Amino acid sequence: MATAQQIQKGYLDYVLTHNEQPASVYSFVKKLKIAEADFYEWYASFESIEKNIWVDMTLETIETLEQQVIWNEYNSRDKALAFFYSYVEVLKRQRSFVIYSLKHNNNGLGTPSVLSGVKPIFENFAETIINEGLENGELADRKFLSKKYKDALWVQFAFIVRFWINDHSTGFEKTDEAIEKGINVTFDLFQRSPLDNLLEYGKFLSRNGNFKTKKGF
Repeated sequence: MATAQQIQKGYLDYVLTHNEQPASVYSFVKKLKIAEADFYEWYASFESIEKNIWVDMTLETIETLEQQVIWNEYNSRDKALAFFYSYVEVLKRQRSFVIYSLKHNNNGLGTPSVLSGVKPIFENFAETIINEGLENGELADRKFLSKKYKDALWVQFAFIVRFWINDHSTGFEKTDEAIEKGINVTFDLFQRSPLDNLLEYGKFLSRNGNFKTKKGF
């Protein structure tokens, strides 16, 4: 019986050579010299192969980071930076596939279908590091808005991946710069600012607007 890895390798070789998917599962398995039933034992479609590759790259990044001794010493900002720097390193090994996959699954401004399996994994990761930041006071706990922090990081995820596939600078140094600036700006917005103090002062005044001193002021 063919293995999932064998099918995945055959699929990658085909799409990167022909710049398109095989015409059908039948023609693909015939070329690979395996039974059609073997293909469906592991994958429901060609799209599921691509989704699985993206999921594997994302899980590999997170699991590798969490196994590092220093990981628990990082604050939320550093964990986000470490994820994106490490993720790009993982993507480099499959750059040809990443470019092919995103360009052939472009949904305009929406999330590409091949990333549908990645999104919940990333959001769970993002929510975990954000909650750590909220609990230790690194990040500002804002009513309603705090729940949107993970959405802002997903926007950064999509931006950084798209930026990287179009980056032709030496060593992808422009991508490193985009990660640093983008994540730092995002976390600056997550942190407490003078605006938070102003809002709290406004709430205080609204609650105590009828307060009068003994001298009548």
